[in-house]
Amino acid sequence: MNDRRSAGWCRVCGDRPAAIHGTRYCFDCWPGGPVVPPPCLRCGTTRGYYTAGLCGRCHPRAPQELDGCRDCHAWGATRTRKWLCKGCEDWRAHHREGDCAGCGRRLPVDRASACRLCAKQRTRTLRLEGPSVTLAAANRDGQQLFLADMFRVGRGPNAKAFRRPAAAAAPVAEIRPVAYRQLVLLEWPRDLEAGARHGFPPPPDSQLAQALHALAGEHAGRHGWSLSTTEPVRRGIRVLLATQDTVGAPIRESEVMPLSRIGISARSVLDVLEAAGMLERDRQPAIVGWFSAQIAEFPTDVQRELRVWFDVMRNGSSSPPRRRPRSDNTTASQLRFVVPALRVWAADHASLREISRDDVLAVLPPSGRARAAMLHALRSLFRVLKGRQLVFVNPTARLSVPTLDKPAPAAVDLTVVRGLLDSDDPARAALAALLAFHAVRVGQLCRLNLTDLRDGRLHIGDQTILLASAVRERLAAYLDYRARRWPNTANPHLFVNDQGHTRTRAVSPWWIRQRLGISGQAIRQDRILHEAYASQGDARRVCDLFGLSIAGAYRYTASVDQLARDAATSPPDTSS
Repeated sequence: MNDRRSAGWCRVCGDRPAAIHGTRYCFDCWPGGPVVPPPCLRCGTTRGYYTAGLCGRCHPRAPQELDGCRDCHAWGATRTRKWLCKGCEDWRAHHREGDCAGCGRRLPVDRASACRLCAKQRTRTLRLEGPSVTLAAANRDGQQLFLADMFRVGRGPNAKAFRRPAAAAAPVAEIRPVAYRQLVLLEWPRDLEAGARHGFPPPPDSQLAQALHALAGEHAGRHGWSLSTTEPVRRGIRVLLATQDTVGAPIRESEVMPLSRIGISARSVLDVLEAAGMLERDRQPAIVGWFSAQIAEFPTDVQRELRVWFDVMRNGSSSPPRRRPRSDNTTASQLRFVVPALRVWAADHASLREISRDDVLAVLPPSGRARAAMLHALRSLFRVLKGRQLVFVNPTARLSVPTLDKPAPAAVDLTVVRGLLDSDDPARAALAALLAFHAVRVGQLCRLNLTDLRDGRLHIGDQTILLASAVRERLAAYLDYRARRWPNTANPHLFVNDQGHTRTRAVSPWWIRQRLGISGQAIRQDRILHEAYASQGDARRVCDLFGLSIAGAYRYTASVDQLARDAATSPPDTSS
């Protein structure tokens, strides 16, 4: 009994397994119980509950037992075939469901409207009484039962055994979240760690739990999830259904994220709930909280004006003056350059309407890139406020900073690049080849789809890249590796990792940098600079090869021109 108690069995009686994974009690010994076990998630029976939402007949680790076949009542059916004998399993694969004319049950029937048991009884009676016996007469006095799987198809020693057909997917009940929410007196966070130690109650709506259980299985099949990934997701959904305040209401994203504290992947649970239409997005992006913390020290009017700018930067504006939304990285970068100026102005000004040209000039750094970056950020801020009529004039108008020439990119160690190209890791070699030969942008590498690679060419938007033979070889090796490593993944992207193969999201630039060990952008810039030197600063060639604009190619061609000017002005070498 002590061994059982330490191996997932009830700590009180030791005779039954724990009711739910992670608990220590069965439903009979539940604190404050006994509790009535919920119906089995697979077959719906209310008898013989075992553990984890399944009865003893359906749970894969329950003690194996024999029982009658569900269709023909032949003795010897087991759980491994869903309580069907081989004969009935094959019968279901080749016949449609209907009402049996012999016994009246709703089962797969043949053309004579006979289920398999009644059809076999008629066949047996025909041998004894002749061909004039009808189906009703053959089954009038009952049927002769038999042992399961004790026969073969056909006659003679070479008869073929029944072949198990693929199991048909069970229909999933329609999931409709309720449109209301029960108000609560106090909002209190759930202590999931305590629930994992002492046990969660069963979900109040067993039908909804069963439907989500089946949908999680379908989602797992489409995305190539293993059983070790699918079962924790199902367990997490049961925990969320058991602890929600309004039964059947959409589950908030903020309620799902704490599941990671008890070892359940919150992202996988989010994917299943979103597919079921049972997810409510209520988490704000991290930049929203960071922005509020950055402006908390400023006066109220300044905060209000900054929030208008922040909203336009993130969401854009469809009313004049129109503006496209910027990325969160751009918004955060500009705010970092604006905050030092705002801190100086906050001492004497309560609103940005009071800022003048002299105030802007007073806070700008003397020169260099810091001056250009701050002026660019302040110009973005005041342009938005002027367009929304929150300031009278734009104090940054007609202020200019000389454009600084960007230095030529630093050269990379070619020994490191050659090592990446010859790496035993197919993903590392393929990434390095695309960067070193064709200078593909790191962001484009992340978003590449399998369909972008075809006919020896890489299609990126309007750009078509004819791949070098060395790149094609490394990509072919990576695709073979990808097919072996994740054969069932539904991720459409070319590059996949261990965390993303169960979902459809792209890899991150951070993953590419970690895979290579050096900056992918540095390899790309070095390749473009090499082409600029090889073509003697031909901007048109650089733009066509790498999809750059004229302004983007100027940085590389200017370094070639500078090198030529330095060579022309340097004195000749007379040492020889």
